[in-house]
This record gives sequence, structure tokens and C-alpha cells, in this order.
Amino acid sequence: MTGENHAHHVRAVLSGALDAVGLPTASAGRSSGEDRTDLGLPTAAKTCVVLVDGLGMQMLAERGGHAPFLRSLLPDALTLRSTFPSTTAAAVTAVGTGELPGATGMLGYSVRDPADGGVLNLIRWEDTSVRPREWQRRDTLVEQLERRRAAGEDLPAVVSVGPARFVGSGLTECALRGMRNVSAESLADRVDATVAQLRRPDVAAVYLYWGDVDHVGHTYGWGSWQWGEEVSATDGELRRLARSLPAGTLLVVTADHGMVDVVNRTDVAATPALAEDVELVAGEPRTNHVYAAPGTAPDVAARWQDVLGETAWVVERDELVATGLLGPVAPERLDAVGDVVAVMRGRDVVVDSRTQTPGSIALVGVHGALTEAEMAVPLLRTVV
Repeated sequence: MTGENHAHHVRAVLSGALDAVGLPTASAGRSSGEDRTDLGLPTAAKTCVVLVDGLGMQMLAERGGHAPFLRSLLPDALTLRSTFPSTTAAAVTAVGTGELPGATGMLGYSVRDPADGGVLNLIRWEDTSVRPREWQRRDTLVEQLERRRAAGEDLPAVVSVGPARFVGSGLTECALRGMRNVSAESLADRVDATVAQLRRPDVAAVYLYWGDVDHVGHTYGWGSWQWGEEVSATDGELRRLARSLPAGTLLVVTADHGMVDVVNRTDVAATPALAEDVELVAGEPRTNHVYAAPGTAPDVAARWQDVLGETAWVVERDELVATGLLGPVAPERLDAVGDVVAVMRGRDVVVDSRTQTPGSIALVGVHGALTEAEMAVPLLRTVV
């Protein structure tokens, strides 16, 4: 297993797009100009970055018949790498900050809560005393611009278009703080809001999020007819977006991760060898953060590898950090990485019915691991 490089990585998408409209930033030790060059983004007067949650490159390539507009952009597309873990909290924060999960602390769907030892959900931020801004301390890209604006620079706005419930949410505070928020619920309404914002002279960039492709994939699997219908509907609205944007706008469409459909589930609660000496399991079913009783991590890792065999790569914290897959890990977030981390292969998952709901355990489509189906995401680019 090897670490991430920053070229052709999802972390560079918003950085490069903002640079394309004259809003330079720096992140992960790189300039936004380097990110823009690596992604082949031309300069433009305006840009629209669309993130379709869960639309992996393999999924788009294999079921592209449901998405004629997006398929038409594939000949000029790049394949980007998602974050590890390949999950929304990690990847969307990487997009918004330009930083990898080790730096942001957004290490999965959940981690151990340092306040009470329970599960800290990095999407929902419920039942915790930990504040999102205290957890994710890196500046967002837009916060970098806000500091320059506060110092007197006349800079155009960057707008986020999404549902009202996202405004001020924990994940928004971690990933996208500083953006001007415009709320719209349906994708059609979000398209209309995006077009209206980009027609304003004081707006240079809009970030548009759509989550239903991911939601349908989780519920029915990305091989389902329901998934195909949702992708068709999404594709139609994105075609309309492209036709409606101001002339000369750079349109960028990407995703945070892909997905695999589950074949086999192993429940920690029903497997004594996995439960032994384990205080908490967090993360996600495809990449579990396993928090072990003090001094037991080597034995826990050995038992997990023995039980899971070829279906998983089981590694202790220090070895995982040394691979670079998380990027440089901030010292204050090192303990958030599991003492043992189990990264699943194939289409297997590990769940824990002691802490996870039946609904989450029953998800058909899942992500978080290192397979190509989960890690490869598209970068579709066009100037309208």
C-alpha cells in the first residue's frame, strides 16, 4: 500500500477551479496554480464546480448509458483519486480545504470521540461536546480568500448551493466555512439558483452539491434500476445547467468517491475473535477504525487478520500513518486513527451491531476502502 500524491487528486478540484477565475490559494504544500495546471483547467471569468456524491468513475463508465450528457464529456475527462478513506466527510473536506484527511482530522464517517470515548460522527455531529471548528482547524480555501478580503482586497464571492439543512451543519463548518450559502432543495432548484448566482457580477464561483445518487446507491446498490433512474435525472439537470450558465463559464463535474455493492457482512458483535480486547469500532464498514484496549493492538490486529484473511488488509496505526495514505497526520489527531485499521477488499464489509443501526448495517452500496471502484472519481471539464 502506498501513499497519495497530490496531482490528479480530488483535493485539487476546488483549488484549481478558483485559481482559474483569479482566486489563488495554497494548500497541502502546493499553490493553486499547480493544482490548476495538473488538472488542465483553463482560465475563465466564472466557474461552477458540481460535486455529485457517490458517482465514481467506474460507475459512470459502466452505466454511462443513463448519463448521455456526462458521458459526452468523458473523452476529455481525467480520473482523479479520492481521499483515503474514500468517504464523504474526508473527501468533501479535502475539496473545501485542499488538505488530506490526516491534516483535517476528517478520517472517516466516524472516529472515537475524545470527550467521552464514544462514536463521533463526522457527518452529523450529534451527541458530542466536540465543536467542528475545534476539530477541523485548517483554513478552508474560502477562508484564505476571506482574510485577503478583510485586508482590503476586492474579491468576488464564492457561493455554495445546497439544502437549507446544510447551512451551519457540522460538515459544512469543517469543509466549506466562509462560503456564501444559497439554499435550494431539488436539483432543478439548485440549478436555477446556481445560474442566478453566476449571472451576478459579484460572484465568480459556485459550488453545487447533489447527494441523491449516493443515497440511492446506498439503499439499492449502484447496479440497481433505481440508481440508473437517479443518474438519468441528475444528468438531465446538469445538461440544463450547462446550457443555462453564462457564456464562458468553466463547468467542472466531479465526485467524492465511488461505491461497491456488498456481498458479505461480518458482524463484530457476533464474532468473538473480532470483539476481544476491542473498546470501540468506528469508521465505516469498508475501513474500520478499531480502538483496542491498552497494550493489545498487536494481538487485535493479528486476530482480525486471521478472521478476515484475504478479504482485508489489517494494519496498526503507526504502519498506516507511515504509508502516507492519510497524508501527514496532525499530532493532535493521531489518536483519532484506530489502533488497528481494517481496510476491506472485494465486496466485503465489517459492521458492529452493538453501535450501528440496522439501517446502516443493511446498506447495499458502500465505500471507504482502496479499491478502484471506490477511489476513482471523474473530473469532467467544459467551457460553456
